[in-house]
Formats: sequence, structure tokens, C-alpha cells
Amino acid sequence: MSAASNRLGRGAGSVTGRHPASRFAPLAQGFRPFFLLAGLWALLGVALWACALAGVPVPDGPLPLVRWHGHEMLTGFVGAAMVGFLLTAVPNWTGRRGHAGAPLALLLMVVLAGRLALLPGSPLSISVAAAIALAGLPMLLLLLLPSLVKAGQPRLFGPPLIVLLFWSGDLLMLGGAAGWWAADTWRLGQLLAANAALALVGLIGGRIIPSFTLNALRKTGRPAEPKPLPGVDRGAVLSLLGVLLTDLVLPDSLVAGAVAALAAVLVGLRLSRWHGLRTLRQPIVWVLHLAYAFVPLSLATKAVFLLSGAQWAMNWLHLQGAGALALMIVAVMTRAALGHTGRDLVAAPATAAAYVLIALAALMRGFGPPLTGGALASLMVAGALWVAAFVLYLVVYAPVLLLARPDGKRG
Repeated sequence: MSAASNRLGRGAGSVTGRHPASRFAPLAQGFRPFFLLAGLWALLGVALWACALAGVPVPDGPLPLVRWHGHEMLTGFVGAAMVGFLLTAVPNWTGRRGHAGAPLALLLMVVLAGRLALLPGSPLSISVAAAIALAGLPMLLLLLLPSLVKAGQPRLFGPPLIVLLFWSGDLLMLGGAAGWWAADTWRLGQLLAANAALALVGLIGGRIIPSFTLNALRKTGRPAEPKPLPGVDRGAVLSLLGVLLTDLVLPDSLVAGAVAALAAVLVGLRLSRWHGLRTLRQPIVWVLHLAYAFVPLSLATKAVFLLSGAQWAMNWLHLQGAGALALMIVAVMTRAALGHTGRDLVAAPATAAAYVLIALAALMRGFGPPLTGGALASLMVAGALWVAAFVLYLVVYAPVLLLARPDGKRG
């Protein structure tokens, strides 16, 4: 799968000097509408929450506003990015043409309907809104299933199965909130979805980051293979699955803290082999390393909190979501959007600034409130950094995602 994953980032090569097309083509490839939706939802989810914190009246919808914010930053923003990623990656992995046109439009309408159903001010009941919101990912997996089955490679089912676990977390969150069962399973579902997404980052990141880094270093004439460290790669992936399983059985426990600590060590060792410091002049590459670094950082922070109760580490889940998940999502979206629309894999200054702003927002959200006594100011600063980052992302990438390839090719 590593060669196919490499194609995901490399795309069609350079089109330097060619005039960009003006034809509107948002449904030409699967990543186009969903990478745009991910950016828009990341912006909206924080902007509305920040407005509420600042005293602007924002009505509840089917979910209380605080739960809507947490849900949509995870299953709305992250979920949309997952859809775009799988719609792009699975055709590469299986050698089959991706979905475009009417099937893609139908999937987009279902996913978007789910987001709108849960919006603050929506008149729908939580049961109806939850049913609509839960329809998108199963539809995606059914759409991709024939290609995966025909490919006949069991390992290709790994990422879709992790996405199914992610969806199961959403089911626990919304099903409990809707009263479909007696228990309130919101926290359990939140941990399952967040950890499934983290496992996907660990799995896919571990395949693409060393490959992209080696390719980039070869172009500079200073290639460097990852340093051998037997058992660490597999151990790191298994440890992330261990985090997921432990949080299902013993959430927020000392055992969960110990497993998180072990995972932090293994993932950190894995990252140390990939020569990230040699890529500091290439933002499109170093951002992958920075995003992956948030995985052991968030796990270590989680371990400290669960094992010692240190208040400065209490927001480890925000560090995981806003750092490891969000930054990796933006790193992959920006790279894939450039490569699959025939552009050079070079991050514009505004894109590099967005990377930095997301990292700073994650650090502020993770460590700012407890270190400042839970001050509202730190939350507002984190929100402002986040909003600025996604405004930059949308300014740069909305034209890339909405308009046809500048080289005139399909997709």
C-alpha cells in the first residue's frame, strides 16, 4: 500500500507556467467537496462556539451547544475529511476509477444533511437529527465496498474498518443523547471516535510520512532512509489500538493512563526515525512530522493526567483533536489537493502560516486554560488562531477544490 499511498500525495506533477482553468468542477473528484466541507465546518464549529463564549446569543439545537461543538469538531470536521480521504485513497489502492458526478453529489447531500440537521437552531428532534447525521459514513463504506472486494487484498480493509469504529463512536454519542438506550454513552462514544481517528493517523501517517520525506530528501541530493528500530513500527500501531480498546473497557482509569504512556513512547520512537529535521525548508513535508509529533505529545499528556491528576494536563483530548487530528488532516488535505489537481507540491506562505496557527491553537487549547486558571481569554485566543488558520486554508484551497485542473486533465 505504500506505493499507492505515495501516489495519493504525489498527484500529477508540475504544471508551472500553465494558465489555470476557470471551469467549475467541485464534483470531479471525491476529495474536492469534502475537503472544502471539512474546512468550512472546522471554521463554523469554532466560530459559533467562540461567539457563545463571548456572550453572543447562539441557540441550542437538537444538542446543547457545548455538545454540538464537541460533536461537530470530531464527527463533522474530522468525518468530512475522512470521507474525502477514502474517496481519494481507495481508488488509488485498488486501481479503479474514483466516484464523481451524481453518486458523489448524492453522498455529499446526505453528509451535509446530517451536519445541517444538528445545527444550532435546527427544529428537528434529536432522534430525527441523529438518524440523519449517522447516515453518511455507512453510505460511504457501501459505496467503496465493491472496489475493495474486487481488489481481493484484505489489508485494504484496515482503514475502512477504523472508519467504521469511528462511526460506532458517533452512534454511541448520538444514540445515548437521543435516548435510544437507557445509558448516556456520550463520553464512551467520544473516546471511541477520537481514538479511532488517532489510530488512522498512526496507520496512514506511518506509511506516507517516511515515503514522502525520503522522496523530498532525494530531490535535495541528501536522501536518508529511516533508521532501523525492530518492532517499533508494529508496536506503535498496536499500542494505538490498545489505547482504543482500553478506553472502551476502562475509560479515564489508571490502566488507560499506563497504556497511553506506553503508546506515547512507541509512537515517539517511531517518529524519531524519519529525519523530520531535514525537511525544515519544505513546509509541505515538515507539517506531516509536526502533526505526527502531536500524537505522542497528546498521549503523554493524557498519561500524566490519568496517572497523577495534574490539572495542567486535563485538556489532553483537545490536544489530541486540535493537534494530532486537525493538523494531520490539514497536512494531508493540502498535499492531496495540490497533487491531485496537477499542481506543484509546494505550500504557499499562507498555507505554511495556517499550519503554524493550527499548532499554536492546539497548544493554547491544550495547555492555556489550566495554566491560566481556566481563563476565558486563553480559549478566545485559541479560537482566534484556529479561525485564522482555516480562513487562510479556505482562501488558498477553495479555488483549487472548486475549479477544474489547470492542465485540462480529468479530475
